[in-house]
Amino acid sequence: MKIKFLGGCDEIGRSAILIDDKIVMDYGLRPSDPPAVPVGSITPKSVIVSHAHLDHSGMVPSLTHAHGNSAPNVYVTSVTGDLTRLLGRDTIKVGKDQGFSFFNEEDIIKMSEHTRNVDYGERIALNSSDYGADYEFELFNAGHIPGSSSIHLKNENEAISLLYTGDIKMGETRLMETASVEEFPSSDILLLESTYYGRDHQDRKEQEREFVDSIKETLNAGGTAIVPCFAVGRTQEIVMILHSYGLTPYVDGMGLSVFRMFKNHPRFLKDAEELNNAFGDAMFVSARKRKKAVSQPSVIVTTAGMLNGGPVLYYLKKVHDDPKSKVLLTGYQIEGTNGRRLVEEGCVETNGEVVKVNTGVEQYDFSAHAGDRELKELVSRFCGNGTEVVFPVHGEHTEEFAAWINDNFECDAISPKIGEEFIIE
Repeated sequence: MKIKFLGGCDEIGRSAILIDDKIVMDYGLRPSDPPAVPVGSITPKSVIVSHAHLDHSGMVPSLTHAHGNSAPNVYVTSVTGDLTRLLGRDTIKVGKDQGFSFFNEEDIIKMSEHTRNVDYGERIALNSSDYGADYEFELFNAGHIPGSSSIHLKNENEAISLLYTGDIKMGETRLMETASVEEFPSSDILLLESTYYGRDHQDRKEQEREFVDSIKETLNAGGTAIVPCFAVGRTQEIVMILHSYGLTPYVDGMGLSVFRMFKNHPRFLKDAEELNNAFGDAMFVSARKRKKAVSQPSVIVTTAGMLNGGPVLYYLKKVHDDPKSKVLLTGYQIEGTNGRRLVEEGCVETNGEVVKVNTGVEQYDFSAHAGDRELKELVSRFCGNGTEVVFPVHGEHTEEFAAWINDNFECDAISPKIGEEFIIE
């Protein structure tokens, strides 16, 4: 089996893994300025998307564009398909504002025509003569966001298999059940996300209390609590947390549209009724009502989660010089984003202007990724079941992770570089 890494190596973003030149697992972009995209030019026959975050799905419509009159078959869970189309259209809109273009509306329509929804546990054969080999794949709940999947792919002719975790979360959140790792089949090759290698997560309940206490403190002081969130998954999780503690937030940005899509796919949610109740009590903000939301002590949950565009920049410009207010980041901030710059330098850039932020800035770890201990347990499970090669991906410390695996197990761990190709026999 030939594996080529087109992105997502020694970085978080633009995940894209090409198998035997014909099948690509994920095809994302990295939210930098300008966005970084997978390397090279490919024309795969099939695309399997692990989940609908932009760093995994954001460039899938461009594969349709590259194919001209034909298009690859795209395999997704139903909610991932809906979200990929939503985010694709938003990428077109953002590109017009920021001066980039990777695909157009016609590409999204064509992608939709070639998309097949796949259920967890459903075995899909890819046996077209175009492949030169017969493949079979199966999706498993990855616990990351609704519809997220780990992918088990097998080349029947060569009797070799791989498990690609995608982004994976062990442990329940308010939004999601835990990943179904007990159901994962053994595999010869493991491609493992490593976002939190070397770091474990704080106890979730303890962190929720600290987060809510800080917001209440801000409101009592007469300030505004701005909570930047990813539209897909994090916004819904945070609104559920706030609702459980009796706080009514304003919600601005794409997170509301994503919530409505989640409502259409309740079987991918841990508790659809609880999510509906939380959003039923929230206050939704349009562009015309933003001034009202920020004119009084309030908590505002808004996109974008890494401060690269979106309504959050409006709110930051309004409160940036108010020491009573706070920005409460809710997750990891990738290098090169406004969120990382805010944490490290205390400023953000908007419309070419650098804005010094004098509010309080706090960072919380409401991660939907496995922590260090869980990643190591997963490696132990797979290597104990016969895995021979492990590729740590989707992380900034993959070389250290590979070294740890090689020191502790009898499998071969490799930290791939972008553009590298490996043949596993």
